[in-house]
Amino acid sequence: MSTAQANTVEAWAASNPSGLAFIEGDRRLTWAELNEKANSLANGMAAKGVVAGDIVVLRTQIRIEWPILSEALAKLDCCLLALNWRLTPTETQYVLSNSRAKVFVCDDEDPSALLPAFDGLPIKLAVSIDRPAPGFVDFADLLNASAEPARFANSRPPLILYTSGTTGLPKGVAKPPIESDPAGIEYLADVARTRRGEVGGVNLLTLPLHHGAGPSQVWNAIRLGNPTILLRRFDPERALQLIQQYRVTNWVGVPTMYKRIAALPRAVLDSYDASSIRALSVGAAPVSYELKKWIIEYFGPSVLGEGYGATEVGMISYLPPEMQEKKPGSSGLPHKHVDISIRGSEGRELPRNRSGEIWVRTPLTIHAYLNGQPLGPDTLDANGFFRVGDVGMLDDEGYLFITDRAKDMIISGGVNIYPAEIEAAILRHPDVQDAAVIGIPDDEFGEQVMAFCELKPGHTASESAILDSCRDHLASYKRPKKLSIVGELPRNTMGKLLKRDLREPFWKGKDRNI
Repeated sequence: MSTAQANTVEAWAASNPSGLAFIEGDRRLTWAELNEKANSLANGMAAKGVVAGDIVVLRTQIRIEWPILSEALAKLDCCLLALNWRLTPTETQYVLSNSRAKVFVCDDEDPSALLPAFDGLPIKLAVSIDRPAPGFVDFADLLNASAEPARFANSRPPLILYTSGTTGLPKGVAKPPIESDPAGIEYLADVARTRRGEVGGVNLLTLPLHHGAGPSQVWNAIRLGNPTILLRRFDPERALQLIQQYRVTNWVGVPTMYKRIAALPRAVLDSYDASSIRALSVGAAPVSYELKKWIIEYFGPSVLGEGYGATEVGMISYLPPEMQEKKPGSSGLPHKHVDISIRGSEGRELPRNRSGEIWVRTPLTIHAYLNGQPLGPDTLDANGFFRVGDVGMLDDEGYLFITDRAKDMIISGGVNIYPAEIEAAILRHPDVQDAAVIGIPDDEFGEQVMAFCELKPGHTASESAILDSCRDHLASYKRPKKLSIVGELPRNTMGKLLKRDLREPFWKGKDRNI
C-alpha cells in the first residue's frame, strides 16, 4: 500500500494537517505530527528487527504516546497486545510466554523490575517510554529515526486482549478478521452507529487502553477525524473541567466514574457547563437505575446509552437514550447479526421472562483462545453460541436484562441468591456510594450473605443502619448476615469490583472457593 486510505491518520495528515488529533495536559498532536511520528517510530522499530506479524505488547497508561504506537504498528502490520500496566513481573511473564510476543513497550517508573519477565522468551526489542533502563531502548531514540520512507496502514492493528483471569489463568483473545464478511461488516456498522460519533465532535478518553473500549474509542475518533482529550488518571472534577474547556461531545465511562462525579458537592456540579455532551455511554459493570436517573438529570435526557459486551464475543446489545426510562434495568436489544440464548442448568433454552445463563453468537465470537485448543462444548456449542458467564433474561420484546454473574451466585441452604439484587437494595441508602455482596462459608447453610460498603465522601452511616434499610426491599433469606464498611472497595482499572479479593480471606483453606 503506497497511498492513504480514507478516514485514516495518513488521510487526515494530508487533508487537515494542523487539526488537533490528541491532547493530554499541555501536550498536543496534530494529524500531521501524529503521522510523522508514527512513520519515524515504525522505521525505528523496523531497524531494530520488528517485522509484519510480530505481536507487540503495549503496557502503558492513558497517554499521548499510545496513538503514536498504535499507528506505527498499523504501518508495520504488527499485532497490538494491550497489557494491564498493573500486572506483576510474574503475571507479565505468563502473558508474554503464552502469547509468544516479540516486542515489549512500557511506561513503568522502574522498567528494570520487568527484566525477569523476559527470561527465556524471544523478546527482540524492549522499549521504555519514560525512564532509561538497562536492557531497554529509549522510546525517544526510536522517534529520532527518519520519517522517510513514509508508510501507509492497511487497517488498524489487530488487537489482542487478555481476560482478567477471575477464574483460572488469563487467556488471550484475538478477534477473527471479519472485514470481508458481509454479516460482519453490517455488525461492525451497527456497533459503530450506537457510539453516536459525528464529524466535528470531541472525544474524552478516561478508560484504560488495555481493555477493548479504550482502543475502540481512539480508533473511532481517528475514523471521524475528531480530536481526543486524554485523562491519564480519572478525577471527577477534572473530567468536568475538560468537558467544559474543550466542549466535549462524547464520553464513555464506567459506573464508578459517574458515581464519583455524582458525589461532588452540588455547588461544584453547578459550576461547570456540560451542555456540549451529545453522547454518553456506560458499561463494563452493573449500572443501577438510580445512577442512570442521576446521569439523565445532570447531563440531559437524550444522551445516555448503555452497551453490553464480552471480550470473547464483542459487543452484544445496546440500550439507546430514549429507552432508558421505558426499560429500566435493561441492557437493550441485540446488535444486528447477534443471537442470544437464555439457558437453564441443563443447557435447555428457556422461554421469555425466565432467568438463566446467557449464551451469545456474534460475528466476532472466538473459537479458541490465543495459542489454545478449540473451545469445548461447555463454553462454545456446536451452533457457535458462547457461554459468557452472566445470568439474565429476555423480555417479551426481546430486550436483555442482566441479573448477575453466574459465578457470583450464592447458594444458601439450597436456595440461589443473586448478589446484584442485594447490592441494588443497599445502594438505596443515601450514604452508600458502592456495595459488593459475596458468599462466605457457613457450616449450616453452606454459604451466608456478606456485604461490603463504600460510603460517599464526607458521609457517615453505621453498619446496623445500612442493614436495617434493607428490610423493606429484601426477603429475610437475602438480607446480609454481616456488613463491613470499608474505605475503598477493590476494583480493576475498568472499575469492576474484584470480588475474588473480598472472598479470598474467608475461603482460604476451604475445599471450594465459590
